[in-house]
Amino acid sequence: MRKKERYDKILAWFRENVPVAETELHYENPFQLLIAVILSAQCTDKRVNMVTPALYEAFPTPEVLAAATPEAVFEYIRSVSYPNNKAKHLVGMARMLLTDFNGQVPDTMDNLLKLPGVGRKTANVIQSVAFNKAAMAVDTHVFRVSHRLGLVNDRCTTPFSVEKELVKNIPEADIPIAHHWLILHGRYTCQARTPQCDACGLRLFCKHYEQKYKIRPEADKESE
Repeated sequence: MRKKERYDKILAWFRENVPVAETELHYENPFQLLIAVILSAQCTDKRVNMVTPALYEAFPTPEVLAAATPEAVFEYIRSVSYPNNKAKHLVGMARMLLTDFNGQVPDTMDNLLKLPGVGRKTANVIQSVAFNKAAMAVDTHVFRVSHRLGLVNDRCTTPFSVEKELVKNIPEADIPIAHHWLILHGRYTCQARTPQCDACGLRLFCKHYEQKYKIRPEADKESE
């Protein structure tokens, strides 16, 4: 199956079968989303959602969070991964929002990357989810699923190379939701250790499935 055809079939399946796909992080505004995404690094969304209600209540604005100490923030996030570093990042992020961005979460990659605790993946999530931009965040799920489905090849060995390939081949209007399609598919179906291939609606378009079961792509059969 050629790359374009694979993309077309996979995206069509998602559009039909998963018309709504959103982040599973709980938030009400870009500031809360930024907090949640920073906390979600190497941590599950479920765990983050357990700590953020009290955190949001205690630090509802950049002004309040900026006035806090990392030690105070730590008490609210001690159950997430790397709480010491993340507490420092959250306070530093809030302070920079005030000093550099008038208390508003920026919407560009360059400005987001200036914030403590924000890397390229986090910046793409904020652009995509908060501002509906055509940004593709590549986490472990997106990286794994993109390779297994055959959306990217083995030469794409870094998250950035996967991001570029996906953005190049997915229609711009679909990129924000495609980010969630791939994450949720990896989280619940195409899992790292036990992919649910037999229950996967994408198996007939999937490179991993073709190789695993040594079958010909569906499109090749239809052309006979």
